[in-house]
Amino acid sequence: MKVFLFFSLVCALAATSGAGDRSAVESNIVALEKAWNQAYKFRDKTALSHILHDSLVLVNDDGSLQTKGSFLASIDMSKPVDEQQAEPESISVSVIGDVAIATGVFREKGVEKGKAYVRRNRFVDTWVNTNGIWVCVAASATPMTH
Repeated sequence: MKVFLFFSLVCALAATSGAGDRSAVESNIVALEKAWNQAYKFRDKTALSHILHDSLVLVNDDGSLQTKGSFLASIDMSKPVDEQQAEPESISVSVIGDVAIATGVFREKGVEKGKAYVRRNRFVDTWVNTNGIWVCVAASATPMTH
């Protein structure tokens, strides 16, 4: 499965060789967002490493900050069953030159301390086209209470 996810990611990255056609870029960013969710779900650090820029700043839903390195390291500490499902409910993409801003809502389902939970978060991810490859440089999530 990891090989398929990584191959899909590589194909998506290869298809975005420049800022090019706006709708194609938007589609590719949506595909990368979904690939990020799948790679996280399957603990595929190789795929995540290709999606995330080395200078990534990640603002978690509790306000804490993570770098790319600390985010990837946290995957080793979490159990695969901690989050059973994380998927986008909606994604919109705005493209400005070599920058794309993805906004939307994602839902997490899982089990925490023996209790099932469902959480919804609004996210904002900033993608930059660097040498023909789209990578995420900043991401944040905010819990939704309604």
